[in-house]
Amino acid sequence: MRRQGRAIDFVWLIYSIFFLIEPIQQKSAKPWIEFGIAYAIFLAIYTGLVFARNTRQQVVLFIAMAVLGFAYVPINQSACGIFIYIAAFLPFATESVWVCLLTIGGVCAGAAIEGYYFHMSPWTWGIILFMAIAVGCGNMVMAQQKRSGMKLMLAHQELAQLAKVAERERIARDLHDLLGHTLSVVVLKAELAGRYFDRDHERARQEIAEVESISRQALQQVREAVTGFRMQGLDAEVDNAQRSLAAAGIKLTCMTRPGRLGPAEESVLSLILREAITNVLRHAQATEVRLEFTSTSEGERLTVTDNGRGGIRQEGNGLRGMRERVQMLGGRFRLDSTRGTSISIDLPAQVSAQIPVQAQVHA
Repeated sequence: MRRQGRAIDFVWLIYSIFFLIEPIQQKSAKPWIEFGIAYAIFLAIYTGLVFARNTRQQVVLFIAMAVLGFAYVPINQSACGIFIYIAAFLPFATESVWVCLLTIGGVCAGAAIEGYYFHMSPWTWGIILFMAIAVGCGNMVMAQQKRSGMKLMLAHQELAQLAKVAERERIARDLHDLLGHTLSVVVLKAELAGRYFDRDHERARQEIAEVESISRQALQQVREAVTGFRMQGLDAEVDNAQRSLAAAGIKLTCMTRPGRLGPAEESVLSLILREAITNVLRHAQATEVRLEFTSTSEGERLTVTDNGRGGIRQEGNGLRGMRERVQMLGGRFRLDSTRGTSISIDLPAQVSAQIPVQAQVHA
C-alpha cells in the first residue's frame, strides 16, 4: 500500500509540464539551462518530500522548495506552480491546521510581493495564488479525513483485540471453574471403582456409571463454554457496538433492546449488526447511530440507521453478505442511503424451527 501511495505521489509531477511554457517561447539556450538546473533541484526536493521519514527532514525540504520558488520564478514565471506543490504537500506533513494556514498564507504573501516587485502579470499570479490556497485547503480536509479514518480503524482494531483477550480470559475462567471440581470428582470415583472392583462388583459398576454421567456433564459444559466463546449473543453484540462507537466519538441510541430470539435469528442478526457497525466506523463519517429491534407476529426486524454521508452506489462484500444471510432464512434486506444510511432486516417468524442446528452454527 505504501509503494502504491508513493507511485501516486509521483503521478502529480505531470503538472510540472507547465514549467516549460516560458522556456519553449525563448530562442536562446540560457532559459533551457536554467530550467534544467532548477528542475533537477525541484525533482530532488520533491523526491525527498515523498520519502521523508520525520518532521525535521520535511521542514528543511519545504524551506528548500520555497527558496527555489522565490529564486527561480522571477526568471521563469511559468514555474510559479512550485508554490502550489508546497501547498499540496504541506497538509500531509503536519496535523496542525494553523501551521498549514499560516505557512500557506506566508508563502502566498511572499509570492505576491515578489510578483509585484518584479512587475509580473497580476492575472497569472492571481490564478496561481488562488490555486495554491484552494489546493492547500482541499488537501487539509482530505488529510484530516484520512487521519480520522486511520484513528477509527485503529480504535476498532484495538477494541476487537481487547474483546478477544477478554473472551480468552473468560473461557479460561469458565473451564477452570467447570472442570476443576468435575475432574477431581471423576478421579475420586475412578479410585473408588478400582477399590471395589474385586470385592463389590455392584458398587464398582455404580461408581463407573457415575463417572460416565459426570464425564458427559463435563463434556456438555465444555461445549456450552465453547459455544459462548464463538457466539456471544445479540445483547453482547449491542454492548460491543456501544463500546466501539463510543471510542470513535459516535453516539449510539438503542430505541429498544432485542427480545427473546431463536438461535438462527440471533446468530444472523448478531453478524449483521457487527458488519453494519463496522461499515459505520469505516465509511459512514457519522456522528450518531440508531438501533431498533421490533418483534411482531410476523417475525423480527432490526433497523440500523446512521446520519453519515450515505450515497452507497453499489454493494460491497459486507452488504452482499448481509443480504445473502437474510435471504437464506427467507427474510428481506433493505438498504436506503439517500440521507445517511438505513439498513432494515426482516426475518420471518419460526425461523429457528425451520433451520437445522448445523445450519444455525454456520449461518
